[in-house]
Amino acid sequence: MSDKTPPPTVWPTLRATDARALIRFLVDVVGFEETAVYGEGDVVHHAELSWPPGGGIMLGSARDDGANGPTAPGACSAYLVVDEPDTLCARVRAGGAEVTMDLHDTDYGSRDFAIRDPEGNRWYFGTYRGAPRAS
Repeated sequence: MSDKTPPPTVWPTLRATDARALIRFLVDVVGFEETAVYGEGDVVHHAELSWPPGGGIMLGSARDDGANGPTAPGACSAYLVVDEPDTLCARVRAGGAEVTMDLHDTDYGSRDFAIRDPEGNRWYFGTYRGAPRAS
């Protein structure tokens, strides 16, 4: 991200029973970039992973925050924009990811697929960048 590019303002958050393993999966298999990880031993207090085309997620180890904490481990679902879904799908398959929706073309012009990570979170990937904003 250049100095002129504003940082992402929407940060999906999730918790994991094994946050360090989830970070490795998301970085090594899916292609996120590890931006920051704070914690001790197996516990991750806070981590930030950047998605190369833009945006990112925050995650940490599961802990009891009561009703004010993020969703339970495995309850996250997110859509990530990719330029080359076929290449990414082949890469995540080779990395052992569970593909839950095979590559397909949508009626709105996107090429999509989906996976489930080891924690149970669902990740959708596609070329759809959203509807144009009103001017």
